[in-house]
Amino acid sequence: MKNKNRVKSEVRERIYFSRRVHGICLGISIVIAAVLTLWAVMQRGLLVEARARQAEAGLSEQVLRFHVLADSDGGRDQQVKMQVKSAVISYLQEELEGQGSLNETKEFVREHLEEIAELAQQTVRQENCGDSVTAELVMDEFPEKTYGDVTFPAGTYEALRIRIGSGKGHNWWCCLYPNLCFTDAVCGEVVPEDKKELKGVLDEDAYEMITCTSDFKIKWFFFSKEP
Repeated sequence: MKNKNRVKSEVRERIYFSRRVHGICLGISIVIAAVLTLWAVMQRGLLVEARARQAEAGLSEQVLRFHVLADSDGGRDQQVKMQVKSAVISYLQEELEGQGSLNETKEFVREHLEEIAELAQQTVRQENCGDSVTAELVMDEFPEKTYGDVTFPAGTYEALRIRIGSGKGHNWWCCLYPNLCFTDAVCGEVVPEDKKELKGVLDEDAYEMITCTSDFKIKWFFFSKEP
C-alpha cells in the first residue's frame, strides 16, 4: 500500500513538474514572440518614418511656393497684401502659360524678379500705400498648408517671396508650381485637373502623402511591401 501511494505521489509530482515546465516554456515563448513582434513593429515604424521624411524632402524639391508678407495685421495692410497677390498671380498665370516644367517656371521667375517687384510696387501705390516692396527667390519656411483636399506638410521650400514694408503681418501662401494658387485654400476639393497635374509632376510617395484622405503613414505601415 505504501509503495502504491509512493508511486502515485511520484506520478503526481512528475505531472506537476511537467506542467510547470510546460507553463514556463509557454510563458517564455510568449514573451519572446511579443518581443520579436514589438521589435518588428518598431522597425517597420522607423522605416515608415524614414520614408515619410524622404517624401517630404522630395516634395520640397518638386514644387515652387509663393509667399506674400504683409506689412502688418491691420485691415488696410492685409487688403494691400491681397491686391498684390492677385496682381502677381494674374501676371504669372498669363506669362507662364505653356511653361511645362519646374525649372522653366523657376527660370522665368528668376529672370523677371525686377518686373514682378515693380508690378507689386505699382499695386501698392495704387492702393495709396507708401510701403516698399521686394521680390526674391528664397528657401523659406512654410507651415502645414491645405489647398482644398490637398495638404502640404510644414517644411523648407523654395519660394517666390514678396515682402511689403516690414513683412511682419499675416502672410499669404500658395503653390505656384504645380499651380494651386487659384484653389480655395480652406475648404472644398482641388479640381480633378489640378490633381492630374500634381500626379504628373510629383513622384508617387509625394503625391500620396499630400492627397491621401487618411493618414498615409498608416497606409504605408499596413499595405506597403517596402516602406
